[in-house]
Order: sequence, then structure tokens, then C-alpha cells
Amino acid sequence: MDIDIEFGEEETPVVTAAELVQDPDEFLARNSFRIVYQTNNLFLHQIRDLIVKREAINLRPEYQRRLRWTNFQKSKLVESFLLNIPIPPVFFYEADAARYEVVDGQQRLNTIREFFDGDFALSGLRVLKPLNGLRYNKCPPRVKRTLDRASLSAIVLLMESESELPSRPSGEKLSVTDIRRLVFNRLNTGGRQLNAQEIRSALNPGNLNKCILQLSRFEPFTSTFGIPPYTEDDEEDYYEIPGRQKNCLYASMRDCELVLRFFALRDPRNIRGSMKAMLDRTMETKFSEEQAERLATDYRDRFQFLYDLFDSQPFKIVSKTDEREKVSAALYDASMVALDRVWDRRAGIQDNKAGVFARLEEAIENDASYELIVGRRNTADSVKGRIDLLQEVLLPE
Repeated sequence: MDIDIEFGEEETPVVTAAELVQDPDEFLARNSFRIVYQTNNLFLHQIRDLIVKREAINLRPEYQRRLRWTNFQKSKLVESFLLNIPIPPVFFYEADAARYEVVDGQQRLNTIREFFDGDFALSGLRVLKPLNGLRYNKCPPRVKRTLDRASLSAIVLLMESESELPSRPSGEKLSVTDIRRLVFNRLNTGGRQLNAQEIRSALNPGNLNKCILQLSRFEPFTSTFGIPPYTEDDEEDYYEIPGRQKNCLYASMRDCELVLRFFALRDPRNIRGSMKAMLDRTMETKFSEEQAERLATDYRDRFQFLYDLFDSQPFKIVSKTDEREKVSAALYDASMVALDRVWDRRAGIQDNKAGVFARLEEAIENDASYELIVGRRNTADSVKGRIDLLQEVLLPE
């Protein structure tokens, strides 16, 4: 059976008059903070060395989009360098002293590294057709010299101290992450637009993000959501598997969003505003490595429990619109959080497995509770109601 995930609709947040005034363009014009940057020209072989050593440039593909360029797209970039066609600059953040996070240009940088390492042969070239089929180590001397002399501009974004940043109308201090998101969205104008989770991951490459990425590879998770399992020995090979790249959840990083949703909703105080706002707030929370490890353990334990309880097929529901069996993200959210709230009483849930199945079936048969379960609305009140309902399904009072 094909996995068809129902995410439910994202609730459109209510925009207040104060927020309307805070249009990004007007805000940038009225406030005094400055984005400081410097420009460097790097030879292609320098870029390759910086990436391979992993000491200066963080180019882990899981932190941004997972859709990789085709060999044809990569070959066109190499051809552009050979023809001296201007290439747009890449953008970095200076995360730490002499340590850079890629903001924009991941695919270009990765292509440079791959071609110099001989990972792909040129293909589909229309201007330099005789070069088709060649890898870097087989290129004629003149071609190699041309590539060795070619360079790419790199713009490094430096942020002023957080204490100098302006405040929101509420008085809350604008954070460096807020400014980075503004810059990131302004740069993210070409090609395929990054979605909300790709942006969250790119802007917050901390311990929580690492935890989420690891959990998205958890075997019961990949099995439930129809993602090809991670059986590769080398992590670098994770991003080269055609079947995984074609998987819509993986390619769009919505697998990571699913994991994040549990952490966002397990704290009742965070269930306010839109689902996007809940996820954004959680992603920006700072966790130590020890805290992230505890989060990962909690997640695996709860997911494994539900996976076993529902005979390796949790969160499935027959849609009343097309009568197809689907995996419901909303049911997943509510089940995971509801279980988390009664975790100390999980033995009672296991002992009454038949009752859980019967109560869930009854709730699905009821039109009103069905609409709540499948997440037709993702308002904060609906999310709270859905969790309460699933708690009653798992362990009625």
C-alpha cells in the first residue's frame, strides 16, 4: 500500500494591526540595525579543500534542502566556469570565529567539491560538447588550468551584537535568529523556494536539529511513513539514494517536521498561535547535548510503544472522502503527545489493547470527532481537543 500522509490544513494566523505595521521592508527602513558583510573571492580548489577538511565550511546537506542537482545541472555549472560566465555569489554566516554556515549556494559548493573529487562526469553540455563524459582527472591540461584559475565570490554575513538589535512593538528584543530569517528569506528568491522546515533546519543547526535528523532515521518511523530505511554504512551516502530522494516526505524535510511536531506539542504552554509558530518557537530553543539525548530517548520510547501497540501500523485511518487508508499526521501528533502525558500508566494501555482499538474506531465513526482526529483545522484549540480525545482513547478516566 502506498503511504499517503494527511497533514491537515495550516491555520492562517490572525494578523493584528501592530503586525501589519511591521512589514519587513518598512521595519528594515525604520530601524537602525545594520547587516555587516565582507566579500571574498575563492579559487575553486580552495573551496573544495575547505569543504573536505570540514574545519571552516559546514556543508552538511541535511541542514538544507535534500533535493540534489542532477548531473546535467552540475555539468552546466562547470561549463559556466570554463566559459567565464558570471556565477552568483554564495552566502555564509560566520557562526563562530572562522567557521561558516552556508546560507545560500549549497548546491553550487557541493558541485565544485564533487567534480574536483571525480564523483561525476560532465554530461549534456551544448557549448563544450567534446567535454561530455569527462571527469576532472581525465580533463585535458588546458581545461584543468582554466578550472584551477576560476573563482567564486563568497559573501560572509556578520551580525552586530544582539544587544544592539531593536525591539518588537511588544518590547521583546529582536533576536539574531529573527534577522537571519529575514536575510535568508530575502536571499531565497531563485530556483525552488525552501519550505518552512528547510528554513528552520538551515537557521538552527544546533543540538535539537541533530536530534531531529537522527530520529527521522529511526526504523519504526521510516517504516510507518514509507521512507526507505537507512541501511548505508556511510552517512554521506544517505543523500544519494534515488528512492529516498524521490520520497516526498524526505525530499521536503517533512519527515523532520513530523518529529519536531512532537516536541512542539508536548508542552501545553506552546500550543498557541498557528502550527507554524509553534514549530518555529520550538526549533529556536537551545538544548544541550545531554538534553537532546533525553529528548531522543523519550521520542523513541513513545514511538516504539505505539508502533508495537498498533501492530506496526500506527496512525492509519480510512479517509471518508476517498475511502483510502492513509497515515494521518494529526493522529500521529495527538497519539504521541497523549501517550507522553500518561506515560507512567502505559502498562494499563498495553493491557487493554482491545479497548484502545474499539475506542479509536468509535471516535472515527463519529463525524465530529473524525474531523477533529484528521486535523481539518490546526488551530490551537483544535490541537488541544485532538490530544484530549486521544488521551481518552488510550486511557479513559
